[in-house]
Amino acid sequence: MSASSAQTSAPGGASGTPRDESGQPASQARYGRLPGPIAAIARGMDAVRDMLVHRFDAIPLSTKLLACMMVLLTVCAAGITFSIKELVGNYLLQKTDNQLAEQAQLVYDNIDVLRSKDSSEQGSVGPNDYFMQIRDTNYHILNTPLVPVMRENVISVPDLPPDGSMGDVKIGQPFTTSAIVRTDTSTVNRSTLQAANAPWRVLALSWGKKAEDGSAQIKGVIYIGLSLSDQIDTVNTLTKYCTLVSIAIVLIGAVIATILIQSTLAPLKRIEKTAAKIATGDLSQRVPSAPENTEVGSLAASLNTMLARIEQSFNEQQETTEKMKRFVSDASHELRTPLAAIHGYAELYTLQRDMPGALERADESISHIEASSARMTVLVEDLLSLARLDEGRGIDVTQQVNITSQLTDACDDLHALDPQRGITKGVLALRHGGDRQGTWLAFSPGELPSITLTGDGSRLRQVITNIVGNIHRYTPSDSPVEVALSMLHASITPQQLAHLSSNAKGLNSFLEAAEVGQSVRSGMPYVVIRFADHGPGVPEASQSQIFERFYTADPSRARQKGGTGLGMAIAQSVVKAHHGLISATTTPGGGLTLTVVLPIDPNQTRTPIRRQQQPVQARERGKERKPSKGRKDKSSPSDKK
Repeated sequence: MSASSAQTSAPGGASGTPRDESGQPASQARYGRLPGPIAAIARGMDAVRDMLVHRFDAIPLSTKLLACMMVLLTVCAAGITFSIKELVGNYLLQKTDNQLAEQAQLVYDNIDVLRSKDSSEQGSVGPNDYFMQIRDTNYHILNTPLVPVMRENVISVPDLPPDGSMGDVKIGQPFTTSAIVRTDTSTVNRSTLQAANAPWRVLALSWGKKAEDGSAQIKGVIYIGLSLSDQIDTVNTLTKYCTLVSIAIVLIGAVIATILIQSTLAPLKRIEKTAAKIATGDLSQRVPSAPENTEVGSLAASLNTMLARIEQSFNEQQETTEKMKRFVSDASHELRTPLAAIHGYAELYTLQRDMPGALERADESISHIEASSARMTVLVEDLLSLARLDEGRGIDVTQQVNITSQLTDACDDLHALDPQRGITKGVLALRHGGDRQGTWLAFSPGELPSITLTGDGSRLRQVITNIVGNIHRYTPSDSPVEVALSMLHASITPQQLAHLSSNAKGLNSFLEAAEVGQSVRSGMPYVVIRFADHGPGVPEASQSQIFERFYTADPSRARQKGGTGLGMAIAQSVVKAHHGLISATTTPGGGLTLTVVLPIDPNQTRTPIRRQQQPVQARERGKERKPSKGRKDKSSPSDKK
C-alpha cells in the first residue's frame, strides 16, 4: 500500500482533519448537500460562532460572574422601575377617571346654568382645571362653558370629534386624547408649554331634562375632560428617582459583588499558586483547607487527598527505583563472586593438570567449584522465590497451619545447632504503662499455646527458619533466646496491617489497635510470634533495612557465615502475602527482637472477642491433640535455606 493510500484510509486523516463515520471530512459531510453560496455562508457562521465561543471561554471566571451580576441587577432594577411607573400611572389614571365620573352629577344638576353662560363668562363657573363642552342630540356644539386658562394666557383643550360627529367615542367610557394649544404670544415658558401639550382624559356623558311625569328626556352629550399634565409630571418624577436609585443600587451591587467574588475565588487563586508550586516539583505542597460544607472546601479536601496519594505513589516509585538499582547492583556483586571463583579454579585446573600431583589439585579445584555453584544455586533460588512472591505466585494461603508445631520444630532445630544456647518458650500479654512508655508486650515463660491459622504452611515455615538461621549466624552461640506465641484481638484490618512499616512505629500502631480492640471487646484475631535474642543487635536507624534485599551489616560483604542477604526479604514478602506484619525492634537490655503478626483468617470479618476465645480455651483444655516435640507438620514440608 502506498503512503497516499494509507493516509486516505486513516480514520482521522494524517493531517488531523475531523471526519465522520464514513471517513469523509466533517465539513464536507455537513455542507456537501448545500448549494455553494449557502454552504459558504454556513461555514462563515460556524467560524464566527467558534470564534465567539473561544473568546467567551477566554474571559476570566471572575469577570463572567461580575458581568452576570451586573446584568441581573440592571434587569431587576429596570423591571422594578418599569413596574412602579406602570402601577403609579394606572393608579393616577384610574383616579382621574373617578374624578371625571364624580363630576357627572354636578353637570346634571347645573346643566341649565352652564348652558346659559356665553363665551365672555368662560372659566367663571366650576373648577378651572376641568374642560366642559355641551352638544345636542346631533352632536353639534352648543356651548363650551369650561375652558381652563393656564399661565401666560395659554389655552389647552382636548382634541374632540368634529362638530356633528361622535367618532369612536362611547358614552360613559373615558378616553385619552391629545391636546390643542392656543396662545396669544410667540414666547411661552417651556414648562407651561410642556404642561399644555399634555394629553387629556375625557368622559362623554348624556344629558337631559326631567319631564313632568318624572322621566328623563335626553337633550345631548357633554364632554368633561381633565388634563393629565400633573399625573405625567408625577410619573416622570417618580421614574427619574427610581432610575437614580436603580443606578445607585447597580453600582453598589457591583462593588459588593466584586468583593464577594474576589473573596470567594481567593481560595481558587491559592489552589492555582499551590498547583504551580507542585508543577515545579514540590509535591509536599497542599491546598489551604476550607470548610468542607462549601464547594471550595470540598474541592480543597479532594485535591489534598489526591496530592497525598500522588506524593505517596511518587515516593514509592522513587523508592522502588532506588531499590531496583541497589538490587541489580547487589545481585551482580553476589553472583560475580561465585562466578569468579568458578572461573578462577577452572583456569587453575587447566594450568596444573599436566603437572605432578594434578589429580589432588583437581579434586580441590572441583570442590571449590562445586561450593561456588551451590552458593550460586541457593542465591538464584532465593531470587526466583522473591520474584514469584512479588508476582503473587508460589503461595497458597488457604491451608490450615498449626503454627505451634512449626515453632516447636524451630526451637528444636536451633537447640541442635547451638546446644549451649538457652531457649525459653512463653506467651505474650498486652501491657500499658508501668516501667515502659506506651503499650508493650510482656513475656511470661510457659508452654506455647496451640493455635491454628489459615495460610501457606511451607512458606510460614520458611519465615521461621530464616529467623532462626539469622539468630544462629549473627548472635553468640551461648546468648539466650525467648520464643513467644500468643493471640490478640485488634481493631485493624489485615489490609491496613500489611501497610504498616516494619519497625517499632508499625508495631506500636498494631499494639494501639490491639489495646482498642481489648477495651471495646471486639476486633479481628491475630497471631503474634516473637523471637527475642540478646546478641549484638542492630542499630535502630538500620532496623527497617534488614528486610531489604542483600542488606548486610558487614561492609565487606563477606559471607563466612553462609548467608545470602535475602532471608529477611523473603520473610517479609511471605508475611506481606499473608496480610501480616513483621517488625524489627531492640530487645530490652540489648539484642534484636523480630515480631511477626499474622491474621488467623485474612477473609474473616470483625467478631467479638468472646466468640474467638472459645475455640482457644477448648484447645487449651486438650480438645485438640498437642503435636509431639520435634514432629514436623505434614501439611507444611520444611523449606529451609
